[in-house]
Amino acid sequence: MNDDLERPGPEDPSKISLTEAWEVRYWTKRFNVTEAQLRECVRRVGNGTANVAQCLGKKWP
Repeated sequence: MNDDLERPGPEDPSKISLTEAWEVRYWTKRFNVTEAQLRECVRRVGNGTANVAQCLGKKWP
C-alpha cells in the first residue's frame, strides 16, 4: 500500500495492482482505458505491466 499521496505512481511499476483505487486510476489514465478494460486484461494475462500493456495494445515504457 502506498500511503505517500504525493508519489506520482506505483511503488512497483512492473506489476499492476487493482486493490487500491488510486492505483486503478493511475493505470487507467496511464493507458487511457476504462477500468473495465484494465480489469479484463489483468484477468486474462495476469498483473505484469508489460503483458497488460500488450493486451491493451499500448506501449510500455
